[in-house]
Amino acid sequence: MFESLQAARADAILGLIAEHRNDSRPDKIDLGVGVYRTSEGVTPVLDVVKKAEQILIDTQVSKSYIGTAGAADFNAAMQALVFGDDAPDERLTTIQSPGGSGSLRVAASLILRAAPDVTVWASEPTWANHIPLLGGAGLKLKSYPYYDTDKHVIRIDEMLATLRSLPAGDVVLLHACCHNPSGLDPSIDEWAAITEVVVERGLVPFIDMAYQGFAKDLDADAHAVRYMAARVPEMIVSSSCSKNFGLYRDRVGTLTILSGDSEAREIVDSQVNNVVRTIYSVPPDHGAAVVSLIIRDSGLRGDWLIELATMRGRLQKMRGLLSDALEEQAPGHDFSHLRRAVGMFCFLGVSAEQVAKLKQDYGVYMTDSSRINVAGITRDNVSYLAEAIAATLPAA
Repeated sequence: MFESLQAARADAILGLIAEHRNDSRPDKIDLGVGVYRTSEGVTPVLDVVKKAEQILIDTQVSKSYIGTAGAADFNAAMQALVFGDDAPDERLTTIQSPGGSGSLRVAASLILRAAPDVTVWASEPTWANHIPLLGGAGLKLKSYPYYDTDKHVIRIDEMLATLRSLPAGDVVLLHACCHNPSGLDPSIDEWAAITEVVVERGLVPFIDMAYQGFAKDLDADAHAVRYMAARVPEMIVSSSCSKNFGLYRDRVGTLTILSGDSEAREIVDSQVNNVVRTIYSVPPDHGAAVVSLIIRDSGLRGDWLIELATMRGRLQKMRGLLSDALEEQAPGHDFSHLRRAVGMFCFLGVSAEQVAKLKQDYGVYMTDSSRINVAGITRDNVSYLAEAIAATLPAA
């Protein structure tokens, strides 16, 4: 049977990781991998996570199944974190999922059950795994304009024009904050304009929130979700705890569906739990139990907010450091978008050929699109990085 298979295309990010690991140059820099890192290059286990894990060790009495929807206390805590105190609870159903990717996959199956011919519209560009993950589930995908690679701004007018042309019932995939890969998010006014078109055209917003707390703060980063939830009849929200809790390998996330009314909510709840049963049966417990403890305990929550602010602050500082260094090393070239972006990612704004030169000549690794993870920047390597980038640029 398996002799008919062809080798799958290698993942670009995983390939970069391997290349960087095998590079013997002491001053090599990895700007490709998609995880937060400290200035020492470590993706840490948060102190508050260790505290919560110890509580679990001391108090947890069973490792039995937790059901297709996951733990009720975790779901309630995450729903409140995402939707705030004014959440329309009677219209919401939230389930625990194996990370943000698991949430997206379950959502894809639910969409296919509800509207198999619908088209999902994703931003151009979007997170690299959105297309294979959702498309691989069987959804039809198209793109709407989002990022101007020359001016390093959101193409808001073109985006709105495209959304206004879509048929009612189509699904619009949006990034709640820290847009990956561009790092540029709509303003409050732009979110209002997007929402107006979504309501006017009868579109279904599908919001992916993988970085809550990494842009401004927990509430500000959830603005798009909460603003739309108060104005649309239906919505899908995928949320991940990989970044803001540092629980990458523990696979912690949620999927929330906003239905038109409480009766529709009951139907959606039955269907989404049935989807889960057919894919992975029940979600993993450990990471979600940790998150639930942290969110619901005021002391642990306070500790978490401090660590979250530290991660967010480091990313902002590294953007500033690189922007300043490039202003000095590459006068005449505009890298101001580095400061305007938020979260872990943004485009450096150089060509694929320059990306190749940075890797070959200087051991600086990033994807061909020049998307960089600013967590790979440190005070120790930023000068070398700026010099390397400047050396690949044409004369201003």
